[in-house]
Amino acid sequence: MSIAIFFRTWWRGQLVGEDSQGNKYYEDRKKKRYGKPRRWVIYKGTAEASKIPAPWHGWLHYITQAPSPSSPIYSCEKEHSPNLTGTPHAHKPRGKRGQLPNKGYEAWTPENN
Repeated sequence: MSIAIFFRTWWRGQLVGEDSQGNKYYEDRKKKRYGKPRRWVIYKGTAEASKIPAPWHGWLHYITQAPSPSSPIYSCEKEHSPNLTGTPHAHKPRGKRGQLPNKGYEAWTPENN
C-alpha cells in the first residue's frame, strides 16, 4: 500500500467490513461524489480484482446498499484461485506432441497480383 493510500484511508476512510480472505472495505466519511460516498478496498496480499467476493463487488459498485455476508454458499461454488495468466502454470491448449490444435482451416494469405 502506498503512503498516500494509507493516509487517505486513515484520514477519511471508515471501515465497513472485511471478507473471508482478509480484504478490508472502506467508505469515505466526508466527501460525496455525485451524491454517493467513495468506496474502496485494501487487498490482503497481492492486489487482484478477482479476489473480491460477489456480495462485496455489488457493494463497491453501488448495486446493493450493504453486503450480505450471510449469502448462501452453494456446492458448485469453488474457492478463489489466483489468475495464472503469464505464469508457467497458465492454461495452454495443445494437441498431440505439443502442437496447436488443428481447427480444419488454413490461415488467409494475400494474393500477389
